[in-house]
Amino acid sequence: MLTSTDFSGLLNERFFRNFLPIPASNGINLGETTPGFDLPDITHKRPVSLSDYKRKQPVVIAFTRIFTEKQYCPLCYPHIKALNENYEQFTSRGAEVLMITSTDREQSEIVVQDLGLKMPLLSDSSCSVFRAYQVGQALGAPLPAQFIIDKQGKLIYKHLFSFLSPNASVEKLLKIWD
Repeated sequence: MLTSTDFSGLLNERFFRNFLPIPASNGINLGETTPGFDLPDITHKRPVSLSDYKRKQPVVIAFTRIFTEKQYCPLCYPHIKALNENYEQFTSRGAEVLMITSTDREQSEIVVQDLGLKMPLLSDSSCSVFRAYQVGQALGAPLPAQFIIDKQGKLIYKHLFSFLSPNASVEKLLKIWD
């Protein structure tokens, strides 16, 4: 449930580590291999490795900002909801959507339950994958970004945060398969 007045748990070690603004500087070019990762899938309670999808199916990696289990980024919350509501449109095209958050396992479990997430929500509380993809950070959390990786593990689309376009729309992400 989206709450705008409960800030408990916001001022933690992760908040201070990600407080200073660092702009997105992702230098991975289209056609290049993206960094691999291994993260827990909180939605389906299993480990996920990006390499699990190589040669099997394309992957949409959606980095999102969730400050705590009670505080969602106002620019990311609608995007999270839209991806979840359209999850079957991606899977029917043969793609998987992996949403990555910097909330810890316990916070992420509450997010999955509150939002009724169908798509995998991967917890990257150390922010190591956010940093590997150089998505930037500001005000206590990494910035949102979206990447689409083909079956061969090559980058075919990327969208980095800007105030004019914080997240790529679901329609834009789905157009890759049109």
